[in-house]
Amino acid sequence: MRLICDPVHGEVDLTASAEELNRLAAAVAEGEGLLSSTPSAGSDALAGIEVKKTAGPGVLVHLDSERQVLVISGDSAGRTVLAENLRGMASAEDGGHLHIDYFPGHFYLAEGSLPLVVNSPHGGMPTR
Repeated sequence: MRLICDPVHGEVDLTASAEELNRLAAAVAEGEGLLSSTPSAGSDALAGIEVKKTAGPGVLVHLDSERQVLVISGDSAGRTVLAENLRGMASAEDGGHLHIDYFPGHFYLAEGSLPLVVNSPHGGMPTR
């Protein structure tokens, strides 16, 4: 798994294998876990993802800048939806990426969530 924080666009870019995305989805569904990322050159690389259960409402995606870890926390209902989205991206055999961006009234993301781009393990844009 590779995590890059893009300060220009204010988002985190996640590239992972299908197996790694499924492990992340399982941790998100369960509400706990710490997954390490592959070390990358440059100051924008993050060390990993930590998942926590919280009361919510919704899911908050934020950066623990001191530890350089992306933190995903939230209630069970919101985490379930996010986990399903991650599993969907892991199994999307035709490529593409998923933008997880908060907007007012978002049904599972909490206000203040950092935008996250999840790249398909199969690369590129879908052929459909």
